[in-house]
Amino acid sequence: MDTFFNAEYIIRLFLALVLGFSLGLERELTNKYAGLRTHILVCLGACVFTLLSIYAFPTFATGDNVVIHNATGIRDTSRVAAQIVTGIGFIGAGTVLRNGPMVFGLTTAATLWIAASIGMACGSGMFDIAIIATVLSVAVLTLIRIFEKQFLPSSGKQVKRCKITLYINEQDTNIIYDFLTKNVKNMRDFSSKKLLEDPEKVKISSTFDFGNKKVMSEFYKKISNLVPIDSILLQEIND
Repeated sequence: MDTFFNAEYIIRLFLALVLGFSLGLERELTNKYAGLRTHILVCLGACVFTLLSIYAFPTFATGDNVVIHNATGIRDTSRVAAQIVTGIGFIGAGTVLRNGPMVFGLTTAATLWIAASIGMACGSGMFDIAIIATVLSVAVLTLIRIFEKQFLPSSGKQVKRCKITLYINEQDTNIIYDFLTKNVKNMRDFSSKKLLEDPEKVKISSTFDFGNKKVMSEFYKKISNLVPIDSILLQEIND
């Protein structure tokens, strides 16, 4: 009699979970929209669909020529796998953001795509491919970023997308707005929201582009001395 739990299936599922975690951790540490949970679920889901594709649809007869009543015909294990490759595109597309000439999220979309393929490798029992692909993917995500910063300083990707968040007095809002419009390029947005705990204070947020970190540092000093500021956060937004 078959056992309720199949140890081999459980191993494949848990390996998919661990490898999906490994990919998602890098995205989580770099503050991306698709982080740990998304990558784990994509990898695990691809593994489940692959297991179903291989084992859930029996053929007409077993090796002993015993008829299986719930058999559905000749099994094509590639059908479900092909739909995984197509379907993951919808999730990946949701992570890609375009703002003017700049596009963000392509790397995260590609990471979700490779997470699905790793899950499929786990589901089919190809553990060596799954583990090596995960190691290579994490290496690309971390080491290539370092390589770009160190050896490709003249690349067009050196234009920095930044986000600034300020907590100031409401009457100083126009001063900050005028300063930003004169001192930054390609200001994408500007928002001002009153604080519930103190209606005289506002939270200002804006995103814009900078050419290099030296300009960012000088800008930070100027705006810090412009008006009384309760809190200021200037951060670089990466793909």
